[in-house]
Amino acid sequence: MGDFLATYYPWIKALHVISVIAWMAGLFYLPRLFVYHVEQVEPGSATDVMFQLMERRLLKAIINPASVATWAFGLALVFTPGIVDWTAAWPWTKAFCVIAMTLFHHWLGRRRKDFVAGRNSVTGRQYRMMNEVPTLLMMIIVISVIVKF
Repeated sequence: MGDFLATYYPWIKALHVISVIAWMAGLFYLPRLFVYHVEQVEPGSATDVMFQLMERRLLKAIINPASVATWAFGLALVFTPGIVDWTAAWPWTKAFCVIAMTLFHHWLGRRRKDFVAGRNSVTGRQYRMMNEVPTLLMMIIVISVIVKF
């Protein structure tokens, strides 16, 4: 298995980066949709239904598959011999932030279900603040991987 991973390392890495970009794009956009949904849309209106559809499609067609692909290609990179130095701090920092990003992803999924059920209790301001979470996590991940502190 190690030979396969080492041979296809550049492809696995490229697919991992592509998956991360798609996942991050969705994680940046969905909270922004929630801001507009909560601030501009009357519950039960045709616009409410349209926002719910956009949010569901973004989550189901882009964010969820990109997350699974990110994890799959990322784990393949982890198991590629000679790639990760587990005695350094960076892989642990990255792992913590990727898990936090995944928890944020699931938090967004629960908020979408709240909109569908008509019980959203998060304000537009709170969604704006939460929209910064993936940015901060991404910055820590990129610095960890590139600088390898």
